[in-house]
Amino acid sequence: MDHEYDVIIIGSGAGGGTLAHRLAPTGTRILILERGDWLPRETQNWDATEVFVHNRYVSKDTWYDEKGKSFQPQVHYNVGGATKLYGAALYRLRAEDFGELQHYDGVSPAWPVPYDVFEPYYTQAEELYQVHGARGEDPTEPPSSAPYPWPAVTNEPRIQKLFDDLQRSGLTPFHAPAGVMLNEADMAHGRCIRCASCDGFPCLVHAKSDAEVVAVRPALEHSNVTLVRGAEVTRLETDATGRTVTEVVATVDGRPERFRGAIVVVSAGAANTAKLLLRSASDRHPNGLANGSDQVGRNYMFHNSLAFLAVSPEKNDTRFQKTLAVNDFYFGDDDFRYPMGNIQMVGKSSAPMYRGEKPIETKLAPTFALTEVATHAVDFWLSTEDLPLAENRVTLAPDGNVVLSYTPNNRKPLDELFHRIAHRLNHLGFDRSRIAERNAYMKNEIPVAGCAHQAGTARFGADPATSVLNTDCRAHEVDNLYVVDTSFFPSIGAVNPALTAMANALRVGDHLAERLR
Repeated sequence: MDHEYDVIIIGSGAGGGTLAHRLAPTGTRILILERGDWLPRETQNWDATEVFVHNRYVSKDTWYDEKGKSFQPQVHYNVGGATKLYGAALYRLRAEDFGELQHYDGVSPAWPVPYDVFEPYYTQAEELYQVHGARGEDPTEPPSSAPYPWPAVTNEPRIQKLFDDLQRSGLTPFHAPAGVMLNEADMAHGRCIRCASCDGFPCLVHAKSDAEVVAVRPALEHSNVTLVRGAEVTRLETDATGRTVTEVVATVDGRPERFRGAIVVVSAGAANTAKLLLRSASDRHPNGLANGSDQVGRNYMFHNSLAFLAVSPEKNDTRFQKTLAVNDFYFGDDDFRYPMGNIQMVGKSSAPMYRGEKPIETKLAPTFALTEVATHAVDFWLSTEDLPLAENRVTLAPDGNVVLSYTPNNRKPLDELFHRIAHRLNHLGFDRSRIAERNAYMKNEIPVAGCAHQAGTARFGADPATSVLNTDCRAHEVDNLYVVDTSFFPSIGAVNPALTAMANALRVGDHLAERLR
């Protein structure tokens, strides 16, 4: 195996996979090191019991909370990373999210790069990931230089009725941006079949715009791109000055391997990126690689989120439900002047999903009763911003694994947002007493195990004293080390972070292509 490369990318998800796609046409020698393997294509991809109850595709990692209690994190190691099981909700951050925002519990800091710099890369990411949407519907929509590349995914009848009812109630619902390979004008020749097994499931027919299908597989068509699967990177080593990463140390299928690259890019997810940098401590970097600021691992965020189902007498036979969203309360309202956040649908629930959740009462309920609930349920996801706090952080346990210390903050906006949507639904014929909170289809406790939207831990900024990375996402202290996953976020906003990670990977890709020229 050739161990000398121009660029080594650690991780193949929204950041790493997209970066590989961007750099592949340059002819530079690119190595992608992926801890996992191809996610198996099997009938269990669409089996709710296997996915949500048995956690078939969840990592077997053991992490710890700040009290030393172990838990199984909801992370996935596959080619394509977390995007293999994401809901493909591809939102731009609002333009205001790039500036300083006053929240109920404190301040969300400004980004060192304004929205205008990201805008063309958002447009390119939407094109690459085949995002469906409709400009002009979302009242908080940021400026854009082009329409969505694909028309919005249409609402099925029950969701269209909800859309119309919400409009009549005074809200401005809009078609949610979705990354799916759907051609409603010619379904016979499209990949997506609008199934009920999309959000939270792997896509058996490769019709979800995940990083494996959209980015990594096309990148591998270039002879200069190599993918090594089953490669867990354990350490980055530097030269004597500490300014250059000289070797990437990994275990590949149980064997130690060392790789050398002119540029090294970490894209392992916010927690595992911090873990790798901290484990790469040396005489020159005693607190962890690139951690002279003591910011590596700090400012961990993952959203204050709540999934809930609302039950009405009317049956909901929707299959592809994730087509509606509401942002009327994103920046607050007359009665609560602080930002609240985003309301969107989640994939249509089924009885086995409830059995994979808490509270435990759902596990004791008969399946026929849970099926009846699912038949009448409409499923929502509320997302509000948690703030970057230094004490919310990743550190290392004695065994070298992740310790994730997190104290909830800025929770009041989530309560306010839930109150507002529940009040509206009550007036739209939903039974207020049967609006039930759910734990996001997760079997393990929330919040510490639920890290689908993890961000922070290696924030970018202009000041090396308060940030890990510069505005190109290069480590301030290491000349050839970059980070392109959501670790770079200084704040998280209240929408799904995937599209921002993809856009940033394209932005950093242009910088690296110029540097390598």
